[in-house]
Amino acid sequence: MDGNNRWARARGLSSAQGHRAGVESLRAVIRRAAERRVETLTLFAFSSENWRRPSAEVGALMELFMLVLKREVKKLHENDIRLTIIGERRRFSTSLQKQMGRAEALTRDNPGMHLVVAANYGGRWDIAQAARRLSQRVADGQIAPDEIDEKMLDREICLAHEAPVDLCIRTSGEQRISNFLLWQMAYAEFVFAQELWPDFDGDAFDAALLAYQQRQRRFGMSQQQVEVQGA
Repeated sequence: MDGNNRWARARGLSSAQGHRAGVESLRAVIRRAAERRVETLTLFAFSSENWRRPSAEVGALMELFMLVLKREVKKLHENDIRLTIIGERRRFSTSLQKQMGRAEALTRDNPGMHLVVAANYGGRWDIAQAARRLSQRVADGQIAPDEIDEKMLDREICLAHEAPVDLCIRTSGEQRISNFLLWQMAYAEFVFAQELWPDFDGDAFDAALLAYQQRQRRFGMSQQQVEVQGA
């Protein structure tokens, strides 16, 4: 969800005001995704690299994160949406960590769309923490090193019980992954939207879905093989 700061600067507003405007787009996209029966929607809210931003902006983001968790989770629950937060939580304040836990507990059994928020998350961190877990199992004598394969590592990665990512939408014209879900997006399709995040609404989300639907996904096969399978 990129472009909050640029959107704010273009209007003579503070970065905090840009992030608050981004929350409106957040609501619109979650609503539209649920309407389109998207099974899992993952939002990159705060990367492990975002701590490098000015301390005032980081502080405002943490306050906004807490506010959104308190205000929006009841709405998610009312709409049967399940919330999961992935990332290294220990750097967040104790109060924010507790609020995350309460939000997840409230929505845990909801049968609707799975909303995942990546906070203090990095794709390299995700792979590293999975490798640490497997290395500990080796050290404990539970598995042998030569037993480790892609499937075993995949079970230790965040979102292990979700299907691989089908579509990644990057807003504001940026065309890079930025350390997001590196493992999970091995065969994802990408849509690079020009809208800054506060301008990205339900219609823009639908346009990204339409672009995805027009792609042919081959997963290493030839076009002819895919066409035969689809026949």
